Amino acid sequence: MDRSSKARLSLGLGIFGVAMNLVSLALMIKRVEPFYSWFYSFAWWGYILAIDATVFRLGGASLLMDRTREFFRLAPISVVFWLIFELFNLRIENWQYINLPPETYLRWPGYFLAYATVLPGLFETKNLVETLGIFKEKTLKFRPGPKGWQTWFYLLGGLFFILPLIWPRYFFPLVWGIFIFGLEPINRRLGLFSLMGEWIDAGVLKTFYELLLAGFICGGLWEFWNYFAGAKWIYTVPFVGRLEVFEMPILGYLGFPPFAVECWVMYSLVSYIWGGDTFFHRGARSGRLDPGRALIFSAFVIAFCVLGFYLIDTHTAIGLAR
Repeated sequence: MDRSSKARLSLGLGIFGVAMNLVSLALMIKRVEPFYSWFYSFAWWGYILAIDATVFRLGGASLLMDRTREFFRLAPISVVFWLIFELFNLRIENWQYINLPPETYLRWPGYFLAYATVLPGLFETKNLVETLGIFKEKTLKFRPGPKGWQTWFYLLGGLFFILPLIWPRYFFPLVWGIFIFGLEPINRRLGLFSLMGEWIDAGVLKTFYELLLAGFICGGLWEFWNYFAGAKWIYTVPFVGRLEVFEMPILGYLGFPPFAVECWVMYSLVSYIWGGDTFFHRGARSGRLDPGRALIFSAFVIAFCVLGFYLIDTHTAIGLAR
């Protein structure tokens, strides 16, 4: 497909995304199903299409138009990533779901569609921040040494993993940094795109700043759209006070920027495992999964989703018949 054809398709999808947001908002206000219960998912998918079209229009690298296969591959990876944090929540017990449909055949696809927006939403927003040129590639005076930091990262990653499991009431915030410290040295060692590598080699933290801002923006949208949805989550976070913006205690918003960084680091390694590169790496190819690897990947996603959705039903969701 040539650039002009992509431009027309992108414009159409962007208009559709905006319309989806507006229509779902109007029907949510009137409590028309499924827009009331699943307003969060309608809003996010509309946003993703609209932002992708905006990035393409501004001349940036659009995920949907320029790296289509990877865009669609993000959906199941996004679900798996989020379910990892749902497993941690079984121990730290920071959030619960309410007003979910009693029918499994409606509830489980709803889980999938909602969780599938996490990575596309974050990465589309990061792409928009990059395209707008909000952060410049300014060389920093201080650069860490090429060695030595890895040991500290591994140590911190281990502590961030263990402490929330042993003392969840006091160390629950560390969950949002586990994979930053645990996987970043691995990415660097394997020659993948690494945030620390960008700092060490080029002396810049541009991508890191873009991810922090994208996480903050998406965190606000997550909470905003969740607040008005029928099926939603609520928080049971200790020590953060009673001052809330939507459902989230205001201090909880500090977790969204590192979460975006964490997702980036995780995705960088996962893309290497299947044989491709991260799509934000300039000049990266859009790698195909060979049939055998694709079958293994699909079987893992299905099995992990079944396990994760079952555990959410039995431990995190409120009001479901057991």
